[in-house]
Amino acid sequence: MNIAPIALFVYNRPWHTRQTIEALQKNELASSSKLFIFSDGPKKEDDLEKVLEVRDYIKSVQGFQDVQVIERGANWGLADSIIDGVTQIINQYSRIIVIEDDLVTSPHFLTFMNNALEFYRDETKVWHISGWNYPIDSEGLPDTFLWRVMNCWGWATWSDRWQFYRRAPEEICEKFPKDKIRQFNLYGAHDFWSQVMTNVNGRNKTWAIFWYATIFLNAGLCLNPTKSLVQNIGLDGSGTNSGKPAFFQTTLSGHNPNIVFQKLNEEELAVNRIMKYFDLQKSSFLRRCLRKIKRMLA
Repeated sequence: MNIAPIALFVYNRPWHTRQTIEALQKNELASSSKLFIFSDGPKKEDDLEKVLEVRDYIKSVQGFQDVQVIERGANWGLADSIIDGVTQIINQYSRIIVIEDDLVTSPHFLTFMNNALEFYRDETKVWHISGWNYPIDSEGLPDTFLWRVMNCWGWATWSDRWQFYRRAPEEICEKFPKDKIRQFNLYGAHDFWSQVMTNVNGRNKTWAIFWYATIFLNAGLCLNPTKSLVQNIGLDGSGTNSGKPAFFQTTLSGHNPNIVFQKLNEEELAVNRIMKYFDLQKSSFLRRCLRKIKRMLA
């Protein structure tokens, strides 16, 4: 097997970074994997101490075939750092596994990602391998499924797909009429498109939503494990783009997903369950808001 290199992006969270690397070290294929660690520079003076602490730690990391640390001389920001780092590594090795400094992986993560990269290498309709999945009911579902949405918490791809990636907010908008936006948003189940708009108006600078848009515009599919092989431990306010912990909370699967041939279209049952999960979260949020209003009026 052609073992894919791992690109890890870190910043100023020593504890999270250590958890991420220690989990990776427990993977069977760690010792056969090249690890490239991209360390972003401090955005402000207050970040310097933690950045240096992270850099001191990553220079001592072992347990991989090779470890290379790339220290950014300035603050690139997560989006630019990932785009540059992924492009640099994938152009050299033709495939890549990507993680960030707040992701704890299953011991089966690297095996699954490499197996999937090999299995779908020549199937150009599959653009992306995800390691994380929403906490949905897995009853009746296969170990893996294909669908349109890209998850970026532990992922992999190939150079012949990534070459089409561009972070171009205005250009993307021109290619998305209302009907496409509706499909992009899983027919209203979740507002992915709002992330594009916050980039257009300058309120945010992210990269992942444009990878999803690129895949979507090329009618590509993403492979997901039904049970997550990645857990995000950074939804504690410590990261650049922290979300709602309860919404994304998952438990790590103790099983290595079986990858078998499946029709190259979306797994409707899995997609419907994810859409239902989104709807349940909306209902739960609305109920919480109503309870809060009642308390304020009491």
